[in-house]
Amino acid sequence: MYLPKDLISHLYTQLRQNWHATSPPVLILVALEPDALCACRILTALLKRDYISHNIVPVSGYGELSRIGQGQIQPMRLQNGGAGGTVICLGVGGLVDLGAVLGLETEDEDEDEDATGGVELWVIDARRPWNLGNVFGGKPPEQALGEVNGNARARLQDVSFGQIQRNYRSGKGGIIVFDDGDIDEHLEKEREAYFKLEQMPLIEDDGEESDHSDTESEGGDPSDGARAGSKRKSSSDADADDSDEENDRPRQRRRSNSQESIPITPERPARHGLLSTQIPNSFPSSSESPSSPSKPPPSHQEKQVSLRTKRRRLLRLKRQHEATLHSYYSTGTSYSEPIAALLYSLISDLGREDNNALWHAIVGVTSLELYGRSSSGVGISRPSESGGSAGWGGPRGEGIRQCLRDEVRRLNPPDAADSRLEATRGEQSGVIPTTARSPTDTSIRLSPEPRFLLIRHWSLYDSMIHSPYLAARLHLWNSNGTKRLHKFLAKMGISLAQCKQSYTHMDMDLKRKLRPSLLRYAPMYGLDGLVPPASDNPAAREGWGFVRSWGWKACLSAADVGVIVGAILEVGKGTLHTNSRASSGESSQRSTDPIELLDQDGRKEGESYVARFWDAYDALDNVAALLASLPATQHLHRAILRTGTALMTKQAMKHVRAFRIGVVKEGPDVQLFTHPGALTKLALWVAEAVAEREHDDKGGKKGATPLVLASLNEERGVYVVVGTGGGGGVIDFTAKRRREEKKREKEKKKAEKKIERGRRREEKRAKAAEDGEEYDEDEDDETEDEDSEEDEDEDEDDQMSGKSKAKNRFGNAFQEVVEETGSRVRIDSFEHCVVEVKKDDLGGFLEALSMKAVIG
Repeated sequence: MYLPKDLISHLYTQLRQNWHATSPPVLILVALEPDALCACRILTALLKRDYISHNIVPVSGYGELSRIGQGQIQPMRLQNGGAGGTVICLGVGGLVDLGAVLGLETEDEDEDEDATGGVELWVIDARRPWNLGNVFGGKPPEQALGEVNGNARARLQDVSFGQIQRNYRSGKGGIIVFDDGDIDEHLEKEREAYFKLEQMPLIEDDGEESDHSDTESEGGDPSDGARAGSKRKSSSDADADDSDEENDRPRQRRRSNSQESIPITPERPARHGLLSTQIPNSFPSSSESPSSPSKPPPSHQEKQVSLRTKRRRLLRLKRQHEATLHSYYSTGTSYSEPIAALLYSLISDLGREDNNALWHAIVGVTSLELYGRSSSGVGISRPSESGGSAGWGGPRGEGIRQCLRDEVRRLNPPDAADSRLEATRGEQSGVIPTTARSPTDTSIRLSPEPRFLLIRHWSLYDSMIHSPYLAARLHLWNSNGTKRLHKFLAKMGISLAQCKQSYTHMDMDLKRKLRPSLLRYAPMYGLDGLVPPASDNPAAREGWGFVRSWGWKACLSAADVGVIVGAILEVGKGTLHTNSRASSGESSQRSTDPIELLDQDGRKEGESYVARFWDAYDALDNVAALLASLPATQHLHRAILRTGTALMTKQAMKHVRAFRIGVVKEGPDVQLFTHPGALTKLALWVAEAVAEREHDDKGGKKGATPLVLASLNEERGVYVVVGTGGGGGVIDFTAKRRREEKKREKEKKKAEKKIERGRRREEKRAKAAEDGEEYDEDEDDETEDEDSEEDEDEDEDDQMSGKSKAKNRFGNAFQEVVEETGSRVRIDSFEHCVVEVKKDDLGGFLEALSMKAVIG
């Protein structure tokens, strides 16, 4: 089932009303990523305010999720002596069949029995594609509907084709997906195909083609036709046959890490389907066909041909609907609305907004950009003339950020004293704020943040060279790029001595002229998106970032907090040291000796990730903890610059058939990149650098740069592999303005054409009346139809130009390679473009992967 966005507070309101002291605590499963962590902060603050007890459980991957299902969720079921309850999944389980992963569906349970056992799972996830079994299924069977008349049954309809209605009452169990608008707007075809397949009788597709089915033997076993036409078997023999058929299917159903984790072929009857399980049989078998008294009974051969024809038609429909679902799953992964923004919509609907919740939502939204997560998957962006965060995530992402800017103005209204102080500091003219307005100031402000990294905590020079955006476009991995940066600074009138001191202590005149200088000279170096562009409407402030103060303690931007929280999750909060084995001479001595592999299943590593989660969770509301983690954050990004520079200067990025590939297996920082998040940041840095280098070498338009980067985890004997691709998903504001002007011109021409047609029609009608002839309107109607068709074609072209975005298909490609080659691969991350490959299998794995389509 899914909850539409206009009813987003419906379930929580009922949870609050039904809560009492003896109710089981709400279980919150949280993915180890900044967006989910910020959403958890928003949700727990809401639960505390309503005195609802809850438990937070960090989840590192699918293996951990399965263990949590077995140890904590299954005991909550009514069948196991529990009292039911609510489980909220934040960034967890949107891509897989949660019922199967959590062990809530077993083979020995009755179909009419509620498999969730009164446990209600709320799924809030930004990853796509959705698992359609969660979205359109997941509803517990109705109780005692057979005793109610038809009118009452209609009134009791609280779920319509998977969509929860206003009269829905929670507490009955089931899987409920929170919709951010995608399901209602974009999944109409998939919903129709899903329910058509669910209603179909159980039929086995043996690959028989309709064109060759007539060549079958006429003397075949008549039971074949009967089995094809009947939906269920009630005899004991039929039950035995069904059990044999079921034994062949669990392998497909239990593959929880697959993009196609739900059975897209409806061979297994849905346990939690929306419709009643007593679906009338539209294809009766030969044994059920009544004999008409007026006609002699048809011969056995005629009945057999009729059943075969029906079977062919049914198979044709089945394959058509399966193709629709397969197309949906195979397009690749992408990201929709951040779950932190969705949780903020929830508290806004409840009227519970405050600055803390708004700040957490802003940090969650900003974190998606830091990890390259957009509407086209994990990949680099093409910001063109967009600056700061302007345009990230397409029109929808910019709309979310504009709503957040409006909320900042609403919850943090400026007063006259603040305006005078900002004018004195130059903040109104574009100087980024670095201090609070007063010792008690905890407000959120808008700031024209440049694409520099941690500028308030580094020097201007260091923040520029560690910026992935600037490093790629100026080619800072070689000496020529460094010279280009020095010339850029000289043009702006900033000496190296000035830019290498802490930014907070720079001369105020240099700070005031920094933004105008960047707007003036950045386009000369191809840095159009370095700062937010100057807008015709200053109040809109497109592309401006967000800054919050904690009195005199600190002033941090949302990007700063997102970078620090991400670093805590990836490398910890303490001061880091280089890999001791790599930094010492020990590795060269023991390179030929067998290394004892530890933690081969990754469970201990996952436990260490969970410990970091609590550090990051505490740091979100503790500015002192954030500042204490700055050294570790800076160490991580220095390592990214060092390793990325080494890969580019040594020409270590190889171009294979479908993508570029690089391997990190030596160096002082190799141990840092065994975490998928840190490796993803390095891969995005390298992908952007490769794209810029190839563009400069070959010229032409910048496009997506699919890239695979592998990092060696020597202690476990595996390579962590991440695939980035897609690209796009960013608004080009200049092109957007041109399209809007073109649209206005089209509308003006349409209006003029309509007036002209009306005028001609009146002239023809008057002339026909003068001549005494009958006026024929058919000719004018045909002309109008042709004009309208031309206008529709133009509109469709505009829509298609906005929809043509290549998505990241590495998750699908990894699954295909595993099935074909049998490589020892562990697919455990919620990010399906991240896998672990055994050290000895990497070569064969990458060779097979090179033959796959990795961009959808």
